[in-house]
Amino acid sequence: MTSAEIVQTAEEARSLSMPPLLILDEVEKYLDQQGLGSGELTVDRIGDGRSNITYRIRRSGVDLVLRRGPRPPLPKSTHDMVREARVQQALRGQGFPVPEIRAVCAEEGLLGVPFYLMDYIGGEVITDSVPSQFDDAETRRGLTAELVQVLQKLHTVDVSQPEIGALGKPEGYLKRQVERFAKLWPINTQREIPLVAELAETLHKNLPATQQHAVIHGDYRLGNVMYEGAVPAGGQPRIAAVLDWEMATLGDPLSDLGYLTATYSQVGEGNVLAASPITAEPGFHTRDELVEEYAADSSLDLNMLPWYQTLALWKSAIFCEAMYTRWLRGERPGDSFAESLEQGVPRLLEGALGYARKIPGA
Repeated sequence: MTSAEIVQTAEEARSLSMPPLLILDEVEKYLDQQGLGSGELTVDRIGDGRSNITYRIRRSGVDLVLRRGPRPPLPKSTHDMVREARVQQALRGQGFPVPEIRAVCAEEGLLGVPFYLMDYIGGEVITDSVPSQFDDAETRRGLTAELVQVLQKLHTVDVSQPEIGALGKPEGYLKRQVERFAKLWPINTQREIPLVAELAETLHKNLPATQQHAVIHGDYRLGNVMYEGAVPAGGQPRIAAVLDWEMATLGDPLSDLGYLTATYSQVGEGNVLAASPITAEPGFHTRDELVEEYAADSSLDLNMLPWYQTLALWKSAIFCEAMYTRWLRGERPGDSFAESLEQGVPRLLEGALGYARKIPGA
């Protein structure tokens, strides 16, 4: 028996040692049922695929993106494609830049996991290189200025609207995050790293008061936004869509700012996550400048930002440990990033410790 990522039929899928990610006949039938285009499919995988997986699917009349979770078994409460789609539907109704959701399949029978389909949006996702139309000092700076400004726009979405309020319970968000991830560590790991518990205690003892409730993305960074392909005359680049809403909920907006800044690549530093290494090149905002950009149009007190930065890297380490453990178990074959997390997770935790030492009063 062999393994494959994409197969044509369910019969082929049953012959494999590992379930495929796409069964083309099943996807084609589903599109027909939803009235989405006609004819044969053209399929291309897009994105880095470290967690959830996306494919561009074209046929006559439609150009779509299919988004699904990784192969089962899936950790509880993660990779919820139905919820992720609903978050975007709610935000689009409030005028926030997200793709239009065209169909949501909650059933697992077709591909082994739920999935959803959204319109494909042409544009630029910037990670390790800068497209030529953005490649001058002023425009590079405009890319990261827009990144912060759209984050502020997200944090001003009206949470009193019923479709937004249904996304979660914001009260006690930070306390729940610390407690939940502390419990996840022993589930996610096969090794002892005492710093995880030490940081959990620091976070718990220094829990800040939430100043505002907002929609939070949970993984907001340069690699999770798509810019329009052209820069407006006399203006800065514009974000066409914010992507990857798996972690979105209602909570403390400074958790987004903490994550954005703690995981941000800048000159002279390594970055375990390596999500958007391009910002370590000249012309982009520094980490401190991102904070200044946010503070300029915010009434929030940012004095406790190191706490949120600590939380961001501590949570990232626990997430990444789950990937590493799945690699150890043979569930992520050929995944060099997951393999690198043997040393990467301890490095994330050391980074979290560096921020923890800056928490006022800690």
